[in-house]
Amino acid sequence: MTKTVLAVDDMFCEHCVNTITKAVGALNGVSAVAVDLSAKTVTVEHDSGKASIDKIKLEIENQGFEVND
Repeated sequence: MTKTVLAVDDMFCEHCVNTITKAVGALNGVSAVAVDLSAKTVTVEHDSGKASIDKIKLEIENQGFEVND
């Protein structure tokens, strides 16, 4: 498993947390998602062969958030 931390600045509330957690958590190969509102980060534990970083970023962006590189 790979642990990836992504910066997502435009998260403001529990709805944002729930939206990202549910969407990213549903991806094949993702085993855990932790959203930290105060740090503006999303930490994802995933099998990089099944859920690439690009795929995770795209899913977050599809939910209306911007991932900062």
